[in-house]
Amino acid sequence: MSGVTIDKRGPLFDGRLEKAIADAAETSEKRIATLGASMVRSKLAGVLKTQTPYYRLRVVGKPDAPGWSITDQGVIYGFWLEGIGSRNAPVTRFKGYHSFRIVATELQGRAKMIAEEVYVQYMGRM
Repeated sequence: MSGVTIDKRGPLFDGRLEKAIADAAETSEKRIATLGASMVRSKLAGVLKTQTPYYRLRVVGKPDAPGWSITDQGVIYGFWLEGIGSRNAPVTRFKGYHSFRIVATELQGRAKMIAEEVYVQYMGRM
């Protein structure tokens, strides 16, 4: 009677693949959030009438369980600038710049490509 021997070695069996996937997901999220924050800052630089750096520099990508987020770190007038505050139209004529929403749409198109590049790098290390 002949037998078959199965050798369970390698990244699939020793946990390296699972760790690489988790690390690639974290790196992807970080890169996407960092790029998104940069895009929001650039968008704001083009629309803000008074160019003071305070608000733009508060826009960052940061860890926010379970992933990453792009935030203005709670600047009190951020809602107004975005156009979602209680003091926007119809209370005032200012409708907001919608910078975060515009960038979110643009970033959706780029996120898959960024994640694929990261996963290729991580899988290449196996």
